[in-house]
Amino acid sequence: MAYQLYRNTTLGNSLQESLDELIQSQQINPQLALQVLLQFDKAINSALAQRVRNRVNFRGSLNTYRFCDNVWTFVLNDVEFREVTDLVKVDKVKIVACDGKSKTSSIFLFSVYVLLLQNKFNSFPL
Repeated sequence: MAYQLYRNTTLGNSLQESLDELIQSQQINPQLALQVLLQFDKAINSALAQRVRNRVNFRGSLNTYRFCDNVWTFVLNDVEFREVTDLVKVDKVKIVACDGKSKTSSIFLFSVYVLLLQNKFNSFPL
């Protein structure tokens, strides 16, 4: 089973809204919509693990953290994201990191979902 973290991204929300419209107009049934969402979960986790190779460094003050059900949650304040030439500062960031250990690999991969809590940086590519 894939993590459902990415359903709350812009892409995931758009997909859910589209599926809801199709259900309301009775073009698909709710079971098919659920299958589409499950496939989305698998595909987005796989794509991010295999295709994304950009690196972003970030630094901030740790506000809170917790580890529950193999999921780490961190809340950082006054965070700076640095890419090669870009610098973006945000007031607060929530990071949810899940164990994404691959069945074919012996290394641990972490699927990191970063929620920027400041609207003007929603389009910052991470």
